[in-house]
Amino acid sequence: MSFFLALSKMLAGIGFFLLGMNFMEESIRKLAGRSFKLFLRNQTNNKFKAITAGAIVTGVLQSSSVVNLMVLAFVGAGVITMQNALAVIFGANIGTTLDSWVVASLGFSFNIEIISLPLAGISGMAMALLSKDSRLHQWSRFIFGFAALFIGLDFMKASFVSMVEHFDFSIIQNYPAIIFVIVGFMLTTIIQSSSATVAITLSALHVNAISLFSATALVLGSEVGTTIKLLIASINGAPAKKRVALGNFIFNSFLIIVVFVALRPINLLLSEVIGFSNQLLALVFFQSFINILGVIIFFPFLKSFELFLLKRFTEDQSGSMYIKVVPAGEGDLAVEALDKEIKRFLLYTLHYHLHALNIHQLKNPKSVDNDFFEKSFIAKYDYLKLLHGEIHSYFISMNKELLTEAERQQTDQIISSVRNSMFSAKSMKDAHSDIEQLKNSSSAIKYQLYESTQREVNELNDLFVACLSNENKETLFENVVALYNRIQNGYTAELQKLYQHGINHQLTEVDISTVLNFNREFSSSYKAMVWAIKDYLLKKDEADYFAELPGFIR
Repeated sequence: MSFFLALSKMLAGIGFFLLGMNFMEESIRKLAGRSFKLFLRNQTNNKFKAITAGAIVTGVLQSSSVVNLMVLAFVGAGVITMQNALAVIFGANIGTTLDSWVVASLGFSFNIEIISLPLAGISGMAMALLSKDSRLHQWSRFIFGFAALFIGLDFMKASFVSMVEHFDFSIIQNYPAIIFVIVGFMLTTIIQSSSATVAITLSALHVNAISLFSATALVLGSEVGTTIKLLIASINGAPAKKRVALGNFIFNSFLIIVVFVALRPINLLLSEVIGFSNQLLALVFFQSFINILGVIIFFPFLKSFELFLLKRFTEDQSGSMYIKVVPAGEGDLAVEALDKEIKRFLLYTLHYHLHALNIHQLKNPKSVDNDFFEKSFIAKYDYLKLLHGEIHSYFISMNKELLTEAERQQTDQIISSVRNSMFSAKSMKDAHSDIEQLKNSSSAIKYQLYESTQREVNELNDLFVACLSNENKETLFENVVALYNRIQNGYTAELQKLYQHGINHQLTEVDISTVLNFNREFSSSYKAMVWAIKDYLLKKDEADYFAELPGFIR
């Protein structure tokens, strides 16, 4: 086998190994995903249980990244404390070594192909034939992943055997340990799996391509490389998520520094004091040992570590602009701040509608901050929900006794506009999947509906922005009524047109359902926007008039 072919086989082996781990991870999560989440959630009320829970769940899932991402979600939702979240992650670092023990114990002691190839064949056929929603399909997926993992390992073993014949690995034996630490870090950062890095290292160690000392340095680097995924996942998250990810990175970095200083004595301990005859088992023992050692060192300082992290990422994460600088008990000043914040919320919702229809040319750039403008469609919706909650919390906290009767009536009316505006955004979000279908459809009728809706949204948003800009005050009431009638008449006209297309068999049954659902959600969204505008801009008697208008869908 040529060196290039051996290298190709190595890459294929890594691919199979990662694919196998991915299949096993996904199948276990679907078979018992909620159980794992509940187990983690219920076992994190103290540090000891949190470490144990992290180790157990990671040992079963065979992926510390999955557990760590679960922990990020729990912390972001305020379900578990920072201290216990860190404890779970420390436990996950221990649990992930179980995979290394399985690989070292089974993958090199006998011809694993005798088992892995038949398992891959049988489970692969079962996956193809069984319903994807069945539990048997998921079990087949798990077994296929298990088989693929060992097929990949066998590829890696074979490739190293061949590479040893073509390359003198003794050249790298004298490289300083820090080089191997860096290689382990970079490799794990790229493939995002410390288990795969350990499998590659075991394969190289198995054919004496590297020494045990070099192998321990590679594993040491992988311990930090595996933290990068968590750091990336936390970049746009809440401060609590960023703190947990930073804590994981600091813990692992501290761990490799401490162990690196004592790397030679630890290797002497493994080879001479404990006297491992099997270098592969010595390596996985080293991996487990350093993770347990890290927990022992850090455990007494978890509270102090938590306090240190709580001082990081303290920047303001609120969505509000005006109400955050005016205390809710400031009477008329609070009413003014609330009024400005609600207007801002309405403008953001209108921009969200433009984004939903892939209209990225903002008509009123000054009305929307750049930070909001640059967010993704989902991130904008999450931001609107955050701001929606902050506005209502502020309204509830206002000291109504300091307000005049007119101010109380005003706040009661304008807070209703926020509810309707959020309902409008929710309806548009629900319609988004149908919008994407229309946009990418080969049907001329469906695509024409998409284009006509784009034009309608552009025109409607111009009219809404004009209302909010206090243009044509004298005719404001008539303009808002005209907006509502336009939306209602448009809904009815579009409905008749769609039925006609159905009668002429120009649309399939599924197409008819899609366009009807879209028409309803779109109409509901913009009618809710009219309700939001009238509650924000009109006098009470004028706003009450809309309750008599027919056809509002709620």
